[in-house]
Order: sequence, then structure tokens, then C-alpha cells
Amino acid sequence: MTHRHSPLDGVHRASAAKMVPFGGWDMPLQYPAGTLAEHRACRTGAVVFDVSHLGTVRVTGGDALDALQAAFTNDLHKIGPGQAQYTHLLDDDGSVLDDIIVWWVDESEFHVMPNASNTDRVTAVVPGDDVTASRAILAVQGPDARRRLAAVSSDAAAVPRFAVRRADVLGAACVVAGTGYTGEDGVELAVPADAAAEVWAALTDAGIEPAGLGARDTLRLEAGLPLHGHELGPGITPLQAGLGWVVAWGKGEFRGRAALEAERERGVRRRLRGLEVDGRQPPRAGYSVLAADAGDVIGEVTSGNFSPTLERGIALAFVPPTTEVGAAVVVDARGKSLPARVVRTPFVSRPST
Repeated sequence: MTHRHSPLDGVHRASAAKMVPFGGWDMPLQYPAGTLAEHRACRTGAVVFDVSHLGTVRVTGGDALDALQAAFTNDLHKIGPGQAQYTHLLDDDGSVLDDIIVWWVDESEFHVMPNASNTDRVTAVVPGDDVTASRAILAVQGPDARRRLAAVSSDAAAVPRFAVRRADVLGAACVVAGTGYTGEDGVELAVPADAAAEVWAALTDAGIEPAGLGARDTLRLEAGLPLHGHELGPGITPLQAGLGWVVAWGKGEFRGRAALEAERERGVRRRLRGLEVDGRQPPRAGYSVLAADAGDVIGEVTSGNFSPTLERGIALAFVPPTTEVGAAVVVDARGKSLPARVVRTPFVSRPST
């Protein structure tokens, strides 16, 4: 299979990054410092991720807003130009085809950001142009992200959380959003492909450390954020995933609404919960979750890993909706029993400022 490459592919390889296939792309898993160091750098300082594998579908014109309203679950009337919104694209059965961020750039221009390999699903339902190849997406994240980014572009560093602005970055015309996938503060920059290497170099020169997909996954798991193909996907609805807040019931029709309404009326058969293990061994996706008393299988882990911050295993899992926070469960780690308990997510929260 031929994989796509980020505009920064050569930069990553020159930096001795470990490259892996992901969603049809070759992307950096980690750099020589390693995933644990990259994770901790994001929690304590600032890192930059290349997330160019995310798609960008540019939707413009007078009918753009109506087209997006009919396609996605959330209501763009809750926000306005210059803001970003998290939303879902559903299948007819109410399951999540993709979770998406919409950047409302200006009055009649939207950048729809699907996950890797899902861009075609978006262009099939909204009249937009796939401009993924024309830009790189750089996610600058961490408690010190804005201060260090300001040395490269004060405009980009000043973009508020969930705002969208055009910004000059080293002379390149960029679009910047106050979004991310780590639980930390930061921004994501859409940089013209031919300027990506220069901007990446300036960011790292400013003390922003490169980080790969390995750290991105452990960070998003600590933040309790879903990953498409794990917590979202075929057969999984927003209600089961605990993301009913992205469904705007009052806005009118959208794809999958009827099936989702039926599920809301009858109640969900399973619910996504957080699990904390009594030890360092990480639960893994696909492991069974058992009732602590009877030993019956009650659910399944969707994502699990070692938490560098908590120094114990954590997981997201589907369990019966009646399973309470604090309940004792057991994770069957391929024959080894891992005692665990149900906890609230996020596992790790960013301090209030």
C-alpha cells in the first residue's frame, strides 16, 4: 500500500523519528527522546505535533452553512465566524462515521477537519474542496505553548481557545485555531506546505519540542478524549460514547437523527467509562472487563495505556450504563486479572487559570 506523506516527512526522517503507517499516511511515532519524554514535555512545557494527516475540506459560498448544518450533529448557530466547533458525522444507524472540528474562518468560509482517511466521507456529504495536500497542520500544545510560540508569531500565540484567526507566521499566511487533542492549552496552525519546514524549525528553535503519535495518544487518553476507530466508529453512537452534548436536537434534520432519537428514547445499552488499574500494567484495547464479584464479562476496553502522569494503567471501556463511578471491576489481560475501578474522566485535568 502506498502511503501519503506530510510536507514535513523529510524533516522527521532527518530528525531520526520512528515513522509508522497511520490512517494511510507515514507519520512520526516518536523522536529519539522517546514517547515518555515527549508526553512529559507536553504536560510541563510545550511540544509540537505534525498532524498533517488530518484532512482539510474547504467549504465556501452562501449555501455552506446550510450544507454543514444538514450534515453534522452540532449546531453552528451556537458559534459564529472566527470560532471552532466539535461535531459528528453520523451514519444512517446513528453511529459515528467521524468526529470532526469545523473551523469557521469567516462569514462564508469553513475548514472541515476530518480524521485521517475519512476525508472522502466528508466530501461525499458536503460540497467542499479537499485542500489537505496544500498545507501542514502543526499542533503546538502545553502550558508554556503560547509563550514560546509568541517568539515565532505573536498573532498565532494570541488566538483564544476555540477561536479561529488568520495569522502571519514568518511571512506565511496561516489559519490558526485554539484547538488541540492533549488536554493542554495550545493552538493548531494550518501552514502552507512550502513554508512548513521553516515554521517547524522556528518552533523547535524556540524551545518547543517535537512529539509524535505515541505521546499524542497517551496525552489524549489521560484527557479522556475519544479516538476514531476505538471509542467512536461503526455501531458506536454519540450517546454511548457520552458525547450527547455534540447533538443539537433543536436545530432540525441531520443524517442519523431518527436512529439516534430512537436510542435516546429506549436508553443506551452501554456507556463509555474510565478505568484505573491498581498497578502499572496497561489494559489494552480488546481486553474484556469483568464484574469484580461474579466474574461475568460486562464490557470491553476500547483504549488503554500506561499513564506517565499517574504512573498506573488507565483505560476507556464500554460497560453497562448502570455501572457507577467507584465500582470495582477486573480487566482480563489475556489470562492475567488486573483489578480496576471505574473513575470519572478526564484522568488528568489541566489546572484552571
